[in-house]
Amino acid sequence: MTADPDIVLSAHDIVKTYGATHALKGVNFEIRRGKVTTLFGENGAGKSTLMKILSGVTVPTSGDIVLDGEKVVFSSTVDARDRGVSIIHQELSLAPNMSVRDNIFLGRELRGATGVDDAEEARQTAGLMRELEEDIDPLTLVEELRLGQQQIVEIARALSVNARILIMDEPTSALSASEVEVLFKVIRDLTSRGVSIVYISHHLEEALQITDYAVVLRDGAITATAEARDIDLQWIVQNMVGDHYDRGSPPTGYAFGDVALSVRDVCVEDKAKGALLVDHLSLDVRAGEIVCIYGLMGAGRTELLEAIAGRVPLASGAVRLHGSDLAGLSIAARIARGLVLVPEDRQRDGLVQTMSVGENLSLASISSFVRGMLTSRPRERALVESAIRNVHIKTAGGGAPIGSLSGGNQQKVVIGKMLATGPTAILLDEPSRGIDIGAKSEVFRLLGEKAAQGLAVVYSTSEVQECLSVAHRIVVMRKGRISATFGPDVSKEEIMAASGEAVTC
Repeated sequence: MTADPDIVLSAHDIVKTYGATHALKGVNFEIRRGKVTTLFGENGAGKSTLMKILSGVTVPTSGDIVLDGEKVVFSSTVDARDRGVSIIHQELSLAPNMSVRDNIFLGRELRGATGVDDAEEARQTAGLMRELEEDIDPLTLVEELRLGQQQIVEIARALSVNARILIMDEPTSALSASEVEVLFKVIRDLTSRGVSIVYISHHLEEALQITDYAVVLRDGAITATAEARDIDLQWIVQNMVGDHYDRGSPPTGYAFGDVALSVRDVCVEDKAKGALLVDHLSLDVRAGEIVCIYGLMGAGRTELLEAIAGRVPLASGAVRLHGSDLAGLSIAARIARGLVLVPEDRQRDGLVQTMSVGENLSLASISSFVRGMLTSRPRERALVESAIRNVHIKTAGGGAPIGSLSGGNQQKVVIGKMLATGPTAILLDEPSRGIDIGAKSEVFRLLGEKAAQGLAVVYSTSEVQECLSVAHRIVVMRKGRISATFGPDVSKEEIMAASGEAVTC
């Protein structure tokens, strides 16, 4: 056993197998007191599996966990939490029909003389919101919050248990730049009080700002460890994916076709506040063109894409696909016409968790192989196999549970499901949220391939570097309007300045 007083928890020779799959192959991992240990790795590298073992979600096939110098076995997350280990999962686990207060104290309600002390729970919740600098009423239903605010609630719930070891799995995937800054202040405050943080993020440059110790996991094994002062972005990428990572570039060698998607003078209204989320915006996208929409949180990117796809109503304006007005058409009818949307929240809006990989892939195309009460299983199977092959999904097969896939491969399933409908225009809202650098490269390479075949592509992002990958044109949104339009040779600083983001040197 380790005698180092700075190491509060260590994992020794951790092996985890699922049938013939070796998710972890003898991993040794250490967490230091009052420090941030960042775990880097691609989707499927084993990061989440290791964190689930350390937080009591699952048990290792073999190996030991040592806490404060003694071997421990966590029988459950409650057992781990009682010993001071808490986790913020990558995918939100909130109850949407319950309030912020009730979500934070779910399963460990505060008791008073006459039952649950709702007032004290609300007071503590309000304190957590102040600490996170988020103006959220404790009694607000979670389903009424935007995704970034829901992520803040998830973080607040973990902070409320006063953990000695706090595992953060992609805590900033839905946060704005200002919210990330607040979270980092909270992390540094926690570490100054001796709390140990394990931090997992695919935002590599961002993670470097908070890291004390870096560990790289690849194919279930540790490939590199170092102190923050000895590493840079190139070191992380090289140890994660090797020397051949390509961020991508706009596809060339062909001419754009006619205008595929036309947005004219579109407005989207927030009726509760009486304000316009999208303010008289116009945009044309040609067949074969890739357009990136960049903007900070609240710029109106998601609202614009959802309005085009028919998920939210237009206050005014028009959307046309190949010259045909889509007014009054349902989402299903727009998909049938050739317009599809890959939503930001793949867990809630893009996948059915109780279905298999194949069932998810075929869901949007079901009308093509169903006749009356009968389903053509061979045609469905052919579609699924083709989608798995075309989108390069790493899976044991169409019958595998969707939950068995890594985040990057789940995102490919959502994209593959929509591409299987044979669209002529595709909208993708934050397509790389919560996926690793290798999966991002694969997703953008796929979009480039489809654009070269004539697909009109529009994707949104809040990561400025992603604008500089495969986009032919970069449209910057600010307060619901287009503030600037650039070509692929634009600088990062120009994009940030147009969005209203502070540029630091």
